[in-house]
Amino acid sequence: MQQPELWVVDDDASVRFVLATALRDAGHQVREFADGASAWLALQQAASPPALLFTDVRMPGDDGLKLLERIKGLHAELPVVVMSAHTDVSSTAGAFRGGAYEFLSKPFDLDDAVGLAARVLDTPTVDAEVVPESPQAPLLIGDTPAMQALFRSIGRVAQAPLNVLITGETGTGKELVARAIHLESPRAARPFVALNTAAIPAELLESELFGHEAGAFTGAARRHVGRFEQADGGTLFLDEIGDMPASLQTRLLRVLAEGEFFRVGGRELIRVDVRIIAATHQSLEQLVVQGRFRADLLHRLDVVRLAIPPLRERRDDIPRLAEGFLQRAAQRLDVAPKRFTRAALQKLQAHDWPGNVRELENLCWRLAAMAPDARIGVDDLQLTTLRTQAAGADWERALADWARSQLAMDVDDLHARARERFDTVLLQAALDATDGHRGHAADRLGLGRNTVTRKLGSSRTRRK
Repeated sequence: MQQPELWVVDDDASVRFVLATALRDAGHQVREFADGASAWLALQQAASPPALLFTDVRMPGDDGLKLLERIKGLHAELPVVVMSAHTDVSSTAGAFRGGAYEFLSKPFDLDDAVGLAARVLDTPTVDAEVVPESPQAPLLIGDTPAMQALFRSIGRVAQAPLNVLITGETGTGKELVARAIHLESPRAARPFVALNTAAIPAELLESELFGHEAGAFTGAARRHVGRFEQADGGTLFLDEIGDMPASLQTRLLRVLAEGEFFRVGGRELIRVDVRIIAATHQSLEQLVVQGRFRADLLHRLDVVRLAIPPLRERRDDIPRLAEGFLQRAAQRLDVAPKRFTRAALQKLQAHDWPGNVRELENLCWRLAAMAPDARIGVDDLQLTTLRTQAAGADWERALADWARSQLAMDVDDLHARARERFDTVLLQAALDATDGHRGHAADRLGLGRNTVTRKLGSSRTRRK
């Protein structure tokens, strides 16, 4: 039996050669093309389409996405693998929206490409649905493997009407990812509504989510439309979902299950069509164990989970991020553009960034406004609040000395005592740094406001 034919389309002769050779070594018949136009002409003239087509994105003439569009118009069932060295949300989402079977980020492992071909040839094909173009997604930058994998996941999940749970440390850009999913989805023309559940007092959160009728409670002078109704037909982003009070978790669960609810004080049943994207920096599984989060709600939210890596795990992205933030800040502040020296960029890459991308962005805004020269050096970084590894080592040594002295005195329950003192010192430092504003202190610490309030209350109770 004759082997099915595979096509490789890439203007880079070296990439074309090594991929085609690897596929031939695996027993496949391979045909090569140097541009999209020649591949498209051959496809029109061929008696039957290939079993699989690999195409680069950036090529002379029509690019790979244009070729993908043409192919799907002629042979909707033909699996197409899109390849690119320029991986971002727009290109990956555009590829999947156009009907791509998979997206390979260059440079890729040849064994992965050969394995992918084997899976495609074993998989029955189905007609692909082409979704209309959507507005450009928010800027997300990342060339590291972890971010490229995230971009591919965004491109895939954007097209599926599934709830998404985004996890990641504070400052990693969870809302940016949520907006990207929305803007690359079929709901892009409808509202994107965001609500930080930790930033609103528990007694007001129900009204914010579900709205209220006039006279529902003291001060409710008129009807208020909640976030669910505002997001009807679109996407509702619930940030810091782990801080949602238990009573509201029950109401949210019913909306997710039934798609309907009552406003506070209302009798009219409201029906909505809303996609939920939730985010948290906490372990919801641990909260379930502690009895602070409903397991059934977690299952409803966690249909697809996207984990955003902390900045310290993708240090190679820091120079590009920093330069981009600095340029944007200069434009917004209407000041002369500035650049980092190589030494300054190396210093930024060495930092652990506990506040992640948000901390880096804030630093760049300060430097755009305050740095005296057009070239930003290491000394300029030291003028900011950029912390050093030496400072971290000092407090760790002090903690170790304290622990040894307590252990030498046979102190009981040492871990609980250490946690109590740690919480008290850290919370007070954060409140001092934010002029006593609990919400801002919570953001700086990566905690929910309710968590900060609870810890402060516990600390004061113990002192009495």
